[in-house]
Amino acid sequence: MNSPSHLIPILLVSAALFSFPGVTSFNTKQDFLQCLTLYSKNDPTIFNEVYTPSNSSYPSILQSKLENPRFNTTDTPKPVFIVTPTNESHIQATVYCTQKHGLQIRIRSGGHDYEGLSSRALTPPPFVIIDLFNLKRVSVDVTEKTAWVQAGATLGQVYYAIGQKSKTLAFPAGGCPTVGSGGHFSGGGYGLLVRKYGIAADNIIDAHLIDVNGRLLDRASMGEDLFWAIRGGGGNTFGIVTAWKINLVPVPPVVTIFSVSRTKEQKGIELLHRWQYLGSKLHEDLMILIFWGKNNSNLGGNVNAVTASFNTLFLGGVDRLLSIMNEDFPELGVVKEDCQEMTWLEAQISFAAGFTANLSTDVLLSNVSIFNVNFKGKSDFVTHPQPLKVIEEIWKRMEENVEIVRFGMTPFGGKMSEISESNVPYPHRAGILYKIGYLAAWNNNTVETAQRHINWLRSIYSYVAPYVSKNPRRAYVNYRDLDLGTNDQGYTSYKKASIWGVKYFHNNFDRLVKIKTVVDPTNYFRNEQTIPPFSY
Repeated sequence: MNSPSHLIPILLVSAALFSFPGVTSFNTKQDFLQCLTLYSKNDPTIFNEVYTPSNSSYPSILQSKLENPRFNTTDTPKPVFIVTPTNESHIQATVYCTQKHGLQIRIRSGGHDYEGLSSRALTPPPFVIIDLFNLKRVSVDVTEKTAWVQAGATLGQVYYAIGQKSKTLAFPAGGCPTVGSGGHFSGGGYGLLVRKYGIAADNIIDAHLIDVNGRLLDRASMGEDLFWAIRGGGGNTFGIVTAWKINLVPVPPVVTIFSVSRTKEQKGIELLHRWQYLGSKLHEDLMILIFWGKNNSNLGGNVNAVTASFNTLFLGGVDRLLSIMNEDFPELGVVKEDCQEMTWLEAQISFAAGFTANLSTDVLLSNVSIFNVNFKGKSDFVTHPQPLKVIEEIWKRMEENVEIVRFGMTPFGGKMSEISESNVPYPHRAGILYKIGYLAAWNNNTVETAQRHINWLRSIYSYVAPYVSKNPRRAYVNYRDLDLGTNDQGYTSYKKASIWGVKYFHNNFDRLVKIKTVVDPTNYFRNEQTIPPFSY
């Protein structure tokens, strides 16, 4: 698939006009807008989708997908333009004109971005946000068991579209419905079906991508190396994916869920310790995900106490689930009254809503964040069970003067142990017992409050270092963490990038750098923590 032919003469005219000194003397903003005019004269609708700070809709559009208010302050760098494309030619025009006039771009789909890098640039030059929320079409083919998903569709919209066509087809991606598929798939994407079917990137079979030259490519025209890289190599790195073709996977017509919470007095510490030994070894139809923390209504139990919540999805009926639980994890004490049978689609609602209500499936179409507080996140992968004393110490520290603490612990094993770490760039496979996502959050975003919570989380991260993966200490690229490294120029040298790159990508890092060097040698697609070409 190539660029539309009508764009070629416009490109030539634009290049000629902007070669004259009189034209290039305009300021960057005027040059950019004039470039869009020339490039898009056969499709002027792009100007309905370009917003400047003087536009009344600019603040609401900027903030609508900023899931972390920590990066919504007066001091946060703001884009000179926000472009909300309704078709791929709008993206092609923006790619051409930002390069022409020295603007960076940030690409945003759902906005669940731990370091806010899809909405801000830490250093010059000025930048433009390409927000893909208008590109949200999901086309499901039940006969073929596939779907085409535009990159601006949220996971909730993807699940809803699948559920409207079939009660026995699903897709193995994340549990939060407002996450954007574009960024989620680009970083790998794990969820409740990870032990049964692997990550989202394992189940992608084609894609549409706009490269640095503005070409619209599919799998055949981009080649297998680039297709490999975009399925887990991180967003805003190799191009702009506009749509993904995904394989749908079978699920039974009835699944079972339960959520039981345990405090320290209810043996929560001992149950956490025990879970480490069996979570990755249970039947692959069974996922027991732990949310451990305090002051979060989604955790269950007393919101003012430290609580361990065991949230479970089982691909089958309640009787079989109870049989497995009574044999493999009787200490948890799950009974039939704790369980609910439902469809897979309904289960996604229950996990997103924290098991608080029987909501309509229409809630999956909502773009309203369910966790809109200031936060700092980090991640780890665990290869050996942590000692009981470590869990006791973390529990004690959670009781300290921090507002919201949420640790998500996701067991692997099953299918994840069967897939090679080089299958896609996401490498965390065999030998990983579980992943930890750490979150410290606060409501009052003063400098003192923010720093206190960030320091607290960093102290936890330092404390557990001996008890997590080593050489390298691994991290999940979808949980971006600038503590792992960046630099002040807005791009990172290969040497510096390797410090954090091997944590995210392990042995796949060098292959990603080689591909980046071929497809984007000038490092146009970048943020403060993306794969660099060798030349940088």
